[in-house]
Amino acid sequence: MKLTINKILVSFLAFQLPSLLFAQQHDLPQQTDRWAIQPDGSIKWTINGWLPHTDHIEMSGEKVSVWVQYGLDSAGRSSVLRTVVFPTFRMLPDVTRSHIDYTFLDNELPRFFINNRQLKMDLAIGKKSGNLSYNIKSICHKGIMQIDAITSNPELVKIERRIFPSVDKPMVFEKFVFTNTTDKPVTISMEYLKREVRTDSIQSKVRPHTIIMASVGDGSRIVQPGERTSFAVCYRATDFPAQSITVDADIEENARENRIKTILSPLQLQTPDTILNTEFSFAKIRGTESIYKTKVGYLHGPGGLAYYAAVWANDQAEYVCPFFAFLGDSIGTLSAMDCYRLFARYMNPEYRPIPSSIVAEGDAVWQGAGDRGDMAMIAYGASRFALAYGHPDSAKELWPLITWCLEYSRRKLNDQGVVTSDHDELEGRFPSGKANLATSSLYYAALRSAADLGKQLYQPKSQLDSYLKQAAILKTNIEKYFGGNVEGFEAYKYYETNDVLRAWICVPLTMGILDRSKGTINALFSPRLWTTDGLATEAGKETFWDRSTLYALRGVLQAGETERAMDYLRYYSRRRLLGEHVPYPVEAYPEGNQRHLSAEGGLYCRIFIEGLFGMLPTGFNSFNCTPRLPKDWNEMALNNIHSFGHVFDLKISRLNKEKLNITITEGSKTIKYKINEGNTQAVTL
Repeated sequence: MKLTINKILVSFLAFQLPSLLFAQQHDLPQQTDRWAIQPDGSIKWTINGWLPHTDHIEMSGEKVSVWVQYGLDSAGRSSVLRTVVFPTFRMLPDVTRSHIDYTFLDNELPRFFINNRQLKMDLAIGKKSGNLSYNIKSICHKGIMQIDAITSNPELVKIERRIFPSVDKPMVFEKFVFTNTTDKPVTISMEYLKREVRTDSIQSKVRPHTIIMASVGDGSRIVQPGERTSFAVCYRATDFPAQSITVDADIEENARENRIKTILSPLQLQTPDTILNTEFSFAKIRGTESIYKTKVGYLHGPGGLAYYAAVWANDQAEYVCPFFAFLGDSIGTLSAMDCYRLFARYMNPEYRPIPSSIVAEGDAVWQGAGDRGDMAMIAYGASRFALAYGHPDSAKELWPLITWCLEYSRRKLNDQGVVTSDHDELEGRFPSGKANLATSSLYYAALRSAADLGKQLYQPKSQLDSYLKQAAILKTNIEKYFGGNVEGFEAYKYYETNDVLRAWICVPLTMGILDRSKGTINALFSPRLWTTDGLATEAGKETFWDRSTLYALRGVLQAGETERAMDYLRYYSRRRLLGEHVPYPVEAYPEGNQRHLSAEGGLYCRIFIEGLFGMLPTGFNSFNCTPRLPKDWNEMALNNIHSFGHVFDLKISRLNKEKLNITITEGSKTIKYKINEGNTQAVTL
């Protein structure tokens, strides 16, 4: 009898221990902020002895990207390393990473002199020498990186050092603004510098490329007390170095500031939480700035010193293009259409797979992982984009691509009625079996959105009914094939033989499949998957990819678990905005060292658009709204939304404990709805 009881107890614990552990797990860890939000929406690190510290950030324009690694050692010595990428200056053969890039160090800068004493940026504070030390006081980010410093031994000037890319030229600028802080005139000079490098003519695409590092405005000036002067260094690429050009750092800085304002103006998040509002703004910057003007149009690129002048079925077609349908940035929407047009070129009557990625300004493709479920990604992203964008002509152009991808996916159904694929978007880094949960879930959502889109385009009712029927059958098959108990949680097996929890079990939640939401959410937020940096890709592994965390937070909100989602969203946002690696969502670790890939910015914003505000496109001028207003908020708003062919504000406010008010304002017109909390309101503009 005792043996039987023990067996029952062991069986009970094996089944219930994960849930018990979840219920008893410690609170999210406390975070110490290195950075602080400023009144102008920037973030600032005030150097206060908390050293050493290093970080990196990427900034992009239409023809260039700059990756800056910066920091101070324990003695206060600073270092700034700039790697400048020129996406449309390419080498042979045509591959993903055939762009040119060059790295420039501090010791390659032209020399600065103040009252005939050299300013040494690598000297420790207070070090005795004949040179002036460079004492960094703070660093700021908001589309332009600014380093504020003073000279030490003695203090003569304040130095504002700004690094930024040109908006539309293959140039990066490093501008130095000196302000005389003494009561006497100060002489400040920068030496002339010009350094040229030319690529090998045989390996260069079209013609040799020349990279030039040059001083701008060099020379000597006398600066009166309280007055200022500026110098600059320009890093640029050209195929015609003999051509004379005018370089104006002030004009380029103004253009960069205006571009950032253009990105920040539409789709503004207003909540009682300043951290969420600010990180939303920063995510918009990174998600939108990384668009490159190529010979085949505007192509959004992930960046990260690796991925430029190219598009991917996941990063662009699935992640960020649907976001652009809400933002209203003209370059963003152009890049979305160009992305889908590029993929459409590869449709074929034999239903061979469209490549996962089209690279080298459209001249080559990458298919290294085979079919990753790319057609489901494209169909999902394109149908969501077309609906929310609200332009019938664009939707008509995308319809053949969407229907082709749906038919391809249908032909990939196995005997159990789920979609087979060679890999998932992790491209074999982790096992995904012959059929994975993400691909089938994306196909399910694509079928449903395509049915809504087809109705707007007056497609045959029989075809649209067929899509809805296929979606219903697929949903049942997803439950049968993937549903199961994994590590004690009633969630999903990511693939048929999977017995370890995976981060991508969150995908059904974002696609509106909520049958296993409770067990899935418990698994996602359990110590098995949740780490200090979000979701582990696989339980027990240190690898994390922000994209799965961003999907999960959106999905948990869509499932109605608002308070749990908000706790983790606040934690994640604070870590990314004010912690040790700022200010954007990241790609992955250890791979890529948490580089700031850009599409993750779009995914962050979609947590709010589709999760918190619950906006699901249903037509060219209509959407379902299922708002999730946190219990400690009385209201929240998304203002200046450019979507569904309209420009409008969406405000959610609390009427009482059970009811919410939805207010939509467009110009002088206002529409109001009262709904019970948790319900869905159909909205027509």
